[in-house]
Amino acid sequence: MMKCLICVSLILLPLLSIVEGNLGGWQPIKDLSDPNIQAIAKYAVDEHNKQTTSNLVLVKIVEGKKQVVSGMRYSLTIAAKNGGAGTKNYEVVVVEGVGGHSRGLQSFKAL
Repeated sequence: MMKCLICVSLILLPLLSIVEGNLGGWQPIKDLSDPNIQAIAKYAVDEHNKQTTSNLVLVKIVEGKKQVVSGMRYSLTIAAKNGGAGTKNYEVVVVEGVGGHSRGLQSFKAL
């Protein structure tokens, strides 16, 4: 019985350390064209426009990463333009609640 427990421990401990290494860490978003990711980027721009006097329009998502929290945190680099001005890159962070029913803009800054 004791040998069996030791064997199981030797198998499970390395697996546990692999899983723990990914919890809470940032993971790259592989499909930036995913409709949910597009909606999050558009939400960030719309929310920023409400909070400021800007009239930014989303051009594209340049890159992104996500982090599991109590829900999901997204950090996106987006390209947006303001009227006739040129395109500028911004870093936005949006938190989405469990199930995607609520969102909040944590930060929106020019790069």
